[in-house]
Amino acid sequence: MTTLTNAKKRQFHSYPWMMEAILILLAAAVFIPIYYLIVTTFKTPDEAALHPLSLPASLDFGNYATAWKAMDYPRVLGNTLIVTVASVASIVIFSAMAAYGLARRTHRLHRIIFYLFLAGLMVPFQMGLVSLYKLINALGLMDTLLAVIFVNIGSGCTIAIFLFHSFIQSSVPLELEESAFMDGCSVPKTFWLIAFPLLKPVIATVAIVTTLNVWNDFMNPLLFLQSRENNVILLEVFRNIGQFSVDWTSLFPMLLLGIAPLMAFYLFMQKYMIKGVAAGALKG
Repeated sequence: MTTLTNAKKRQFHSYPWMMEAILILLAAAVFIPIYYLIVTTFKTPDEAALHPLSLPASLDFGNYATAWKAMDYPRVLGNTLIVTVASVASIVIFSAMAAYGLARRTHRLHRIIFYLFLAGLMVPFQMGLVSLYKLINALGLMDTLLAVIFVNIGSGCTIAIFLFHSFIQSSVPLELEESAFMDGCSVPKTFWLIAFPLLKPVIATVAIVTTLNVWNDFMNPLLFLQSRENNVILLEVFRNIGQFSVDWTSLFPMLLLGIAPLMAFYLFMQKYMIKGVAAGALKG
């Protein structure tokens, strides 16, 4: 059986065009929805209905201009950026500090606290929505961006603490911190000057994952934001969709305008995420 399997592997690797053909087919299957999304933004409703996969007759950016005005794009983009930046920055800072304390303390109580954070990963977030809604309403934060930010921080810290905790234990040398303590550094100063700069790979990973989750979050803004002035991008797209019919030539430009900043952020940050994966592989 082993000899037969090795023979099949050698036969497969002797024809590299087979692998290339499979990869090209997979890439085409992934690209078709993206192609349909992009070309539809330049079409009229009739053209999109009659010839969905054909190229547009002309590159008319009128649909983008209409979507920009309908969404009040600068306002919703600003709200989304405020929520995303505040949530991601808070999650990174709070989770890094909590994970550092839990990783560097071997007392049983600290292990129990860490396990409680891990238990939070197993509990569906939707189970606490009713209580969370009552709490936000009692605090007087309803229909404010702070409500969404606080909820994002509470729900995003669990996975971030787990990632930071694992990285600190495996990739941050304890000897560096011991040297800093011998030189008279306090615990906060050691964390910010010694440990935190070494967390750049996992910070990039947490920032990317959290940004994707916060930017694409629809439930929290829908629950806690009522006025149109506080809308984020996805909520504004939802409120511009017809109840009984959908004009795809109007919807798709809104979607592209919504994901364009996110794509730019991911393209900028992906090299740092790759460095973090490579560093973890080398040290593991």
